Amino acid sequence: MELNTLAELIETKKDFTSLKKGSAGHVLHVVAKGDALDKIPGGERLLAVLKRKGMKAEELLKSPLSCELDDGAVARWVVIDAKADVFRRHELMRKALMPLLEEHPAELHIAVHGPAGERPALAEVAVYVAWLNGATLPNYKSKQKAKPLAKIHLYGCQSADGFARARALAEGNVLARRLTMLPPNELTPRSYRQRIATLAKAEGWGIEELDIKKLRKLKAGAFLAVARGSRHEDAAIVHLSYAPKKAKASYALVGKGICFDTGGHNLKPARYMNNMHDDMNGSAVTLGILLAATRLKLPVRLDCWLAIAQNHLSPEAYTQNEVITALNGTTIEIVHTDAEGRMVLADTLSLAARAKPAAIVDFATLTGSMAVALGERMSGVLANRDALAARAVAAGQATGERVVAFPLPEDYDEALDSTVADVKQCTLDGEADHILAARFLNRFVADTPWLHVDLSASRCKGGLGAAASDITGFGVGLGLALLHDAAE
Repeated sequence: MELNTLAELIETKKDFTSLKKGSAGHVLHVVAKGDALDKIPGGERLLAVLKRKGMKAEELLKSPLSCELDDGAVARWVVIDAKADVFRRHELMRKALMPLLEEHPAELHIAVHGPAGERPALAEVAVYVAWLNGATLPNYKSKQKAKPLAKIHLYGCQSADGFARARALAEGNVLARRLTMLPPNELTPRSYRQRIATLAKAEGWGIEELDIKKLRKLKAGAFLAVARGSRHEDAAIVHLSYAPKKAKASYALVGKGICFDTGGHNLKPARYMNNMHDDMNGSAVTLGILLAATRLKLPVRLDCWLAIAQNHLSPEAYTQNEVITALNGTTIEIVHTDAEGRMVLADTLSLAARAKPAAIVDFATLTGSMAVALGERMSGVLANRDALAARAVAAGQATGERVVAFPLPEDYDEALDSTVADVKQCTLDGEADHILAARFLNRFVADTPWLHVDLSASRCKGGLGAAASDITGFGVGLGLALLHDAAE
């Protein structure tokens, strides 16, 4: 699978005034809070615009401003508070950059102003957001084909490594968003597996495909129940491995990869079936994390388990009141066929736990109740170790991908008691389903430390944080931060 190449970064310590007049069509000026605007090259023009609009300079901390230049170029100005939280800095930088990037320039010029000690952090945010939104994403319009941003010229600051971590993170996020945006007729389980195999070969990852035939031998009944809805038998659990020679520990990443979710026999109404090609987002996020970790050569072994299937309506599809046996021997009473995510994850988590990793982290667009609880601007996490949940919250703050930790109390298991099987798949009343889903999944991780990320922020209308597209790539930054912390 062809990766989207990010813009080339060209750095110089020279001031922006070194650029010849007329050679820059799209310019972003990033100013540290407290820096005097009248001392910045071009600042006098900005002050004149502020005066005309009746605005104060501090308003640039909330609302970036545009200035038309004499040569027809456009400049955007934004003031960043280095003490503001990461989410706020990402969001403000996105709002500053998008009017420039929406014109699809081949080159972008970024000038950083302020104390020398603050410039690298400001530059990194600006470059990261430009990389994230300057890449092309799937678009099927016959006209107005967008071209990717090719070059970023950076003035007033130089990095030690070309902002390697920001670039790796941007590559991972773009990969996750590109895959998630593909329409369901283009990204079927079969074609998805082919894309993953191509990517694995290019990146040097180990790959093992557990297809329907192999899963039957393993008696992975929970996964196979969902896969029955697809007559093509193209569903599979794909296992990817990244194994650097000096790996300090082993971690497992698990991703839900339902390429389309109709709800099965408990058919979704049209309003809720719309965009259900997004239901593979957890697996795309997992792939994005793996790609970013590979680019950074993180000294940890990673085993990624992707549960790839569809949840369709057919005579063979699983139904309510069936009792099936999962891979680890647990018997499950089926209550609702639209709770397929926890079914495919159950067997996938069991496989991941068999290798006894230091921890398992799964990513899934799992429950509507998490979206009700948090909306689409944050995601929820649940863990069987309080320390792991706390680490996730801290990682979310550090990366601008905000998460809220929910409790995982044992007494919630009472709602999942079944009279005919070991456990019910879910309940029909929907109360606290995000907690019940996690209590269900907890049965399949053995004693392994485990973190579950319910991706309610996978799609946010108008963009979120650094990402301008509705599909956000949320989770790539969070997951990479957790792994980076573990590596250290």
